[in-house]
Amino acid sequence: MNSQLMAAVTRTPRSRWIEEGLRALAAGGPDAVRVEALAQELGVTKGGFYGHFADRNALLGEMLDAWERMSTDEVLERVERHGGDVRAKLRLAGALTFAGELLPIDLAIRDWARRDQAVAERLRRVDNRRMDYLRLLFGALCPDEDQVEARSMLAFSLVVGHHFMAADHGARSHADVLELAVRWLLA
Repeated sequence: MNSQLMAAVTRTPRSRWIEEGLRALAAGGPDAVRVEALAQELGVTKGGFYGHFADRNALLGEMLDAWERMSTDEVLERVERHGGDVRAKLRLAGALTFAGELLPIDLAIRDWARRDQAVAERLRRVDNRRMDYLRLLFGALCPDEDQVEARSMLAFSLVVGHHFMAADHGARSHADVLELAVRWLLA
């Protein structure tokens, strides 16, 4: 093969396999992360996969690494870079962590952790970092350690749990009640 032809051949980057794996995980759980299906979605052959990963388990591990980075390091960096007062930081941290592309991945990992101890340990580490950050921020709002712990747990439970609620709220919308709860927590 001449050098011009070799230059024209492009390999699917490792990051695209990880992104597609996370998308599949969010849509159907870990069983949906199959090399053949990912290759088909990426429009490539599965041979390229093995140039990046030893096997499917290696991909799953790197997907968890990517999720952990995105949902902790990147969120905390963005919140701190954005600045603002403590209440603004709390709102932004919740919005970034549990919205858009991260929420379905987070929920899929929570479900996966129920059946896989290694994933459960990873989730515990991520949740502990999130709770530590909440404690830091709520600690700036109130000096009482019990209140800090209670507010941190309630805030975290609210942002995870409200996605599973199907209850009606009378004349209020779900979003209205969520905003009321957030204002109460930040008072």
